Amino acid sequence: MSPAPVIIAIDGRSGAGKTTLAIELAARLREHHKVSLFHLEDIYPGWDGLAAGIERYATTVAAPLRRGEAARWVSWDWERHGDGTARRTEPAEIVLLEGVGAGAAAAAPYLDAVVWADASGPDRRARALARDGDSYRPYWEQWARQEDAWLAADDVPSRADVRVQSLADGSAPEQVLRALQYVPALAPALAPELSGRRGLELRAERLEAVPDAARLFEELYGGSKHAVWLDSSLAEAGPFGGAPAPRPRGAEAAERSRFSILADDGGSFGEAVRHRSRQSWVDLGHAAVRVEGGFFRWLDGAWGSRALDAPEGYPCEFVLGWLGYLGYELKRETGGSDVAAATDDACLIFAGRAVVLDHREGTVWLLALAGPDAADWLAAARAAVVRAALPGESVLAPSGGAAALRFGARDTEAAYKAKIAAAQHEIAEGNSYEVCLTTSLAATAADLDPWPTYLALRRRNPAPFASYLRFPALTVASTSPERFLRIDADGGMRAEPIKGTRRRAADPGQDALLLADLESSTKDRAENIMIVDLLRNDLSHFAVPGSVTVSRLCAIESYATVHQMVSTIDARLRPGTPRAEAVAACFPAGSMTGAPKVSTMAILDRLEAAPRGVYSGAIGYFSLSGATDLAVAIRTLVVASTEHGAELGLGVGGAITADSSPQEEYEEIRTKAFGVLSALGAEFPAG
Repeated sequence: MSPAPVIIAIDGRSGAGKTTLAIELAARLREHHKVSLFHLEDIYPGWDGLAAGIERYATTVAAPLRRGEAARWVSWDWERHGDGTARRTEPAEIVLLEGVGAGAAAAAPYLDAVVWADASGPDRRARALARDGDSYRPYWEQWARQEDAWLAADDVPSRADVRVQSLADGSAPEQVLRALQYVPALAPALAPELSGRRGLELRAERLEAVPDAARLFEELYGGSKHAVWLDSSLAEAGPFGGAPAPRPRGAEAAERSRFSILADDGGSFGEAVRHRSRQSWVDLGHAAVRVEGGFFRWLDGAWGSRALDAPEGYPCEFVLGWLGYLGYELKRETGGSDVAAATDDACLIFAGRAVVLDHREGTVWLLALAGPDAADWLAAARAAVVRAALPGESVLAPSGGAAALRFGARDTEAAYKAKIAAAQHEIAEGNSYEVCLTTSLAATAADLDPWPTYLALRRRNPAPFASYLRFPALTVASTSPERFLRIDADGGMRAEPIKGTRRRAADPGQDALLLADLESSTKDRAENIMIVDLLRNDLSHFAVPGSVTVSRLCAIESYATVHQMVSTIDARLRPGTPRAEAVAACFPAGSMTGAPKVSTMAILDRLEAAPRGVYSGAIGYFSLSGATDLAVAIRTLVVASTEHGAELGLGVGGAITADSSPQEEYEEIRTKAFGVLSALGAEFPAG
């Protein structure tokens, strides 16, 4: 008896390209493995034999192979319409079982993964008849009815690990092989393929150019289904399209505002992932793979350890990789309760090519993983940078067209103040020291375009961690000033929580008084210091002992619409620590929960009685260099597509302590919402 093989079923309706896919996939796998291939068409007992064939296949082929034994089965003679010869399929390291019904429920206990191939009805019929000609033509409808009856009772597509749109263009085998590498049960067997995934080569070009970032993004990614712009729109003097704005004081703010990253999931390496309630779907173009389990576990495998070094002279930590958002409800994996959100818990793209703008040096870097399409993309991106650097009308001109938006509040003023009182009761009972209470505003729009809306936001409220994320059903437009967590390629860690806010005033004298009031506020300092202590604890879980330091405490930074109190906590990651686990240890940001984190999140679940979604989560990148830089998802407008237009959501909140004034806390959420609402021509809802 041989060791049990890894068994992969390749299923789909007739003519979906399963046989070609299986043969080509087997050829690729044979580079590193011994592979057996079995075709179910050899075992069906005639044109009315789908159900019987599935039963015979499960018992005489799949079951013994699962035990590591040879499968002995009787073939069907399609010319004589009767049983044919006795045959034998030997077990191997990997066994591919291909045919209609390969992933059926009867065989499911014996399978490690199921691939479902999709194709349109006309395409399937044309392929099937081209392959089998006149022998199949009289039976096409008869066989199709059997497929319909079987799938009505056994929904294999819905539980398949991988689904592929088989276009007969040669792309399916490579995409399916990449998809299978995400299936946890297959990871040990596909170790050689996984190591190959890490054998990447980077092509990089440096350009002396100062393009308009918005024009460049629109030209390169205006038609992309998935696209990300991590937009340091607070760049000094706005050389890349960012409007000049009051600058935060200190070197830390300049560092946060140095780079912008523009990317989509195009090209031969592009992927996109969405996660909801412990299930991830990774989209690789025409193939998609479902992965059961927690998000941070998936992230550890997909991001993992260092795979690429930065090119010589390249100053940014992003060396291609994953970009997007992590929603607040991922707290279910880090000590919080399991709450379902209306939006995906995470959406990321894998960028195998990207444009990085260095605002300090006034240069552009083009990055691309070496592949068959890298040279063409680099040429196209180079030309787009040149065009975007020419004088011309900026796409910042549109106002967003959202002047008629009317937002409603989840909580009335009285209701929010009552929740503040309830939070203070929890504090008095010793269940928390600080409760970061939030609420949300919502509006609907029939014809809102998120792109000019974001441009209006960034013009009105530029920020070091602004971002524009476009996904098929969701757009995120953020003007966040707050870093959640940075981990450098060499293991340096930094968190920069914000606690304490005052509005800006048009009159310089009054503005200075507001800044001084924040700077001298004992209440705001207490809020900030409590979060600093929380983050020191979060970072210490995976930090080198003694490396956690507070390099900046309660400093004041000024932005276009607010003054903020910011602290900086630094640490060094223990060598060998899984970096996704280090991110999880700090998630969600303590500045959005309160302290202590776990018990306070439970209090927030009761008081808020609604999911936060993207808001309070994180936005940023996970680089192939091993680095990550994530912002807290605040000052963030979420636009969800609906049948009737768009639904807009804006979260706002503030830290509640024993000394909080309900009226002042309510005024604070109005202040925080002002930057976004004013850019939309909207007002904070009354009452």
